Amino acid sequence: MATLAVTGASGKTGWRVVEEALRRGWRVKAILRPGSDVPAGLAGAELVRLELGDGEALSAALSGCDALVIATGARPSIDLSGPLKVDALAVRSQIAACRRAGLKRVVLVSSLCSGRWIHPLNLFGLILVWKGVGERWLAASGLEWTVVRPGGLKETEEGLESEGIRFSGPDQQESDSIPRRLVARVCLDALDTPAAVGRIIEITSSPQQQAVELAEWLAGAAES
Repeated sequence: MATLAVTGASGKTGWRVVEEALRRGWRVKAILRPGSDVPAGLAGAELVRLELGDGEALSAALSGCDALVIATGARPSIDLSGPLKVDALAVRSQIAACRRAGLKRVVLVSSLCSGRWIHPLNLFGLILVWKGVGERWLAASGLEWTVVRPGGLKETEEGLESEGIRFSGPDQQESDSIPRRLVARVCLDALDTPAAVGRIIEITSSPQQQAVELAEWLAGAAES
């Protein structure tokens, strides 16, 4: 049984990644900060509490894992350095820990419009700028990476099967939204899809969007 590590596992997207991975048969290490609450969705996962800046502890946690989903993300705060710390520096720390642990496959949850300077979200500590920096560090890491850029994140758990996902390459979508549960599923689909390696994939969803699987979209994108 393959082992998946998930950082930011106590977050609203992170615990859904853990839950979906457990359903698919992964063994899961849920990595969360020492003071974080434990959502019910983490039941069945191995809980590892640490600070992402503790490189030794993080490397030990990632040792023996086959893949990592980085679901960390800065939260609204009066500390405007939060996005720098979480979306850039903490991603760099995780990249370094992956190298030390010999873990090669990484999926990073980012955001639509990542890397842009002119955007209202940048009023919160230049969050999109720092997300872009984190993406670039991952792309230059030598790891087998995928970046998933979702639109606005929704909490809804109802009607998911009626939602078709719109996939695109980088900088092709501006807005729209997607349930966090679907983001979690796309992250895991990316791990199962070799063609997702080295790709930035933007995702939004709606009931009007024709349903298509990630692998099918990637195959079509490669042919076009």
